Amino acid sequence: MFIQPQQHHCELHLSEQDYALMKHALMLADNAEREGEIPVGAVVIDPQGQIIGEGWNRSISLSDPSAHAEMLAIRSAAQRLGNYRLIDCTLYVTLEPCTMCAGAILHSRLGRLVFGAADYKTGAIGSRFHFFEEYKMNHFLHIRGGVMATQCGEKISRFFQKRRAEKKALKALQVVSLG
Repeated sequence: MFIQPQQHHCELHLSEQDYALMKHALMLADNAEREGEIPVGAVVIDPQGQIIGEGWNRSISLSDPSAHAEMLAIRSAAQRLGNYRLIDCTLYVTLEPCTMCAGAILHSRLGRLVFGAADYKTGAIGSRFHFFEEYKMNHFLHIRGGVMATQCGEKISRFFQKRRAEKKALKALQVVSLG
């Protein structure tokens, strides 16, 4: 179940751009779902608001456990800028980042994180624990969670409902074929 988390570090006003970019991240999540991946999408913008990186979950298709949407979007943005520091850039992602992605966010020095649905199993930005509050880091990050949380959470919930139904149907088919 995905619920809107509390705001952390600061309360930032959400703009039309924030909603437009989260909608774009949701469209990228559709790419993941078409590939059989958990539908999570991510977008990085520069301080002028230009998209400089995009990604969607591809861990299965790339046989890479680090190929989360956030990681791919951050890598893409860093390559485009020719710098691993993404100072004053913003990451939009449809699901609360895990610890691995939180580490990449920290090391890339992103200025702002905007995420959709909370992830109570592996979320590292307040749901399971808070990576940026647990450690004494030398980097401050503006965080806004719960943006379009319902749409983001429903996309993931529908994906897992469909996956469970497919497994149940396959199991029923196996029982029929054995009988």
